[in-house]
Amino acid sequence: MDQLTSMKTFVTVVQSGSFASAAEVLGISSTMVGKHIKSLETNLAIKLLNRTTRKQSLTESGNLYFEHCMEILEKIRVKESEIRESNSKPSGVIKITAPITFGSECVSNAIHEFVRIYPDVKIDLMLSDFVVDLIGGQYDLAFRIGDVPDSGMVARPLQPYRLVVCASPQYIARYGEPETPLDLERHNCLLFNYHKILRTWTFCSKSSNISVELNGNLSINNGFALKNAALNGSGIIIQPEILLEEELRSGKLVEILKNFPLPIRPMHLIYMRDQKMPLRLRKFIEFCMNQWGI
Repeated sequence: MDQLTSMKTFVTVVQSGSFASAAEVLGISSTMVGKHIKSLETNLAIKLLNRTTRKQSLTESGNLYFEHCMEILEKIRVKESEIRESNSKPSGVIKITAPITFGSECVSNAIHEFVRIYPDVKIDLMLSDFVVDLIGGQYDLAFRIGDVPDSGMVARPLQPYRLVVCASPQYIARYGEPETPLDLERHNCLLFNYHKILRTWTFCSKSSNISVELNGNLSINNGFALKNAALNGSGIIIQPEILLEEELRSGKLVEILKNFPLPIRPMHLIYMRDQKMPLRLRKFIEFCMNQWGI
């Protein structure tokens, strides 16, 4: 007899509680159900079920084999689902949350390419520098910067998030360029007022880390606004390199304290564990890992 069919029959017997119930579920006779179980027991040379006229129970070996069958049948189900989906087009809505700067500079641009490839997919992107609850907010994915606590979710590592310190040539010409992190205490450092981590700037040196508490005359909760303030010569900023690439390349902003790099912050793509993951979500995760994975 076909072993896979016999395994499915055995699982159905255990789950339904009797040969008769399994026969009804499978649309076969109780006699045929018994033949499938007998075939398995003969091939395995073990007894799977203890049966009386009133009830049945798994033997110790039967319990182990039941778990084995469940694992194999689930893998087959998942693979069959993937094969069926491979011949279909991803569609539906993907809800994503990302930090404002990374979301604006990277995610939003990448989305244009993704929906060009998969036009039947719709993206709902929410930008926030606060940690958003995926389950409560019913989000499919989150981009997270910084250390990720163990939450039982999948956390795929992405390329680290590098911060740079810079100022405009006009500011440097007027106030001079800091040579060490401690020199920043004499400069106007513009602050990002969402995160305390960006009010205390910590630099790496060969001997030890150097932390500097800063008090500038301007704090803003938006990286783009801070960049504009720095471009106008208002002061020194610390911002993600991805936000400043064009200005640094053109010379409108100048990176300073290059010999004292800032700690690189890890970044992850977070999502729920789900063997039945929709095709649209699986394709978007693959797309993101191709874009920013390590």
